[in-house]
Amino acid sequence: MSSQVAAVVGVGPGLGLAIARKFARQGYTVAILARNYAVELLTLSSTILPISAIRYELNTILGSVGSLLLGYRLRSHAYKLMKFAEQIVEKEASGQVAAIRIDCSDSKSIKDAFEAVNSLGTVEVLVYNTNTPFPWPRPRFLDVSADSFERNINVSCVGAFHCVQQVLKGMLDRKKGTILFTGATASVRGSAGFSELACGKFALRGLSQSLARELHPQGIHVAHIIIDGMIRTNARDSGVSSSEDEKRMSPDAIAEAYWQLHIQDRSAWSQEIDLRPFCEKF
Repeated sequence: MSSQVAAVVGVGPGLGLAIARKFARQGYTVAILARNYAVELLTLSSTILPISAIRYELNTILGSVGSLLLGYRLRSHAYKLMKFAEQIVEKEASGQVAAIRIDCSDSKSIKDAFEAVNSLGTVEVLVYNTNTPFPWPRPRFLDVSADSFERNINVSCVGAFHCVQQVLKGMLDRKKGTILFTGATASVRGSAGFSELACGKFALRGLSQSLARELHPQGIHVAHIIIDGMIRTNARDSGVSSSEDEKRMSPDAIAEAYWQLHIQDRSAWSQEIDLRPFCEKF
């Protein structure tokens, strides 16, 4: 297996998938991790899919783990993550893909997931790209439950803490690595009705700044990316006019920015960048 591993936490049909595809295109072994779209295994919690051998039918996935060939019954959510893996395989020419279940609100789930990730090799790149679904219109503050608030904090920031701890030792041993956090407009502005999201994203931004000041001198590049705009996805853009579509952000263009952060010369590292479409007011 390739010694270059990129772990993308929070892979859906938009930005997460685009980032995974970008790193696969560059020859990385890519671990795609998600909560709702994963194959659940009893022990390893992952399916490793060699680029040259990925094939599956609607009801069965065949994945090779070492010399053992395993068949897994698909659930509907499992099929989605495997479809993402297949898309990466079909579109990119090198690297390997591992599809792994993770729940970033659960420290044990994170530990189990990264046991599988670290079995692929030393993680050179960690992208933390999680989010939690939010209702629209936004609820009044008095209607927000404590459980929902705590989950947002856990997924937005506490999960990032645990993920970084799982990969950092290997990066420090090599004096090399990249950690990228996906932020949002709510990372710098707490709007009405966004208390859950803003608190989690503010905390994530603070974590990224603290880690950068500690780790940059040790050769680990830490950066926070503020996504200030709507991202195009196939699901979201059904029936969207071309003029409206133009106002949304291309996930591939954003993924390119993540890649450029990773390959930045260490004499000129960015700690934070903000990305938005040309028409976005700010």
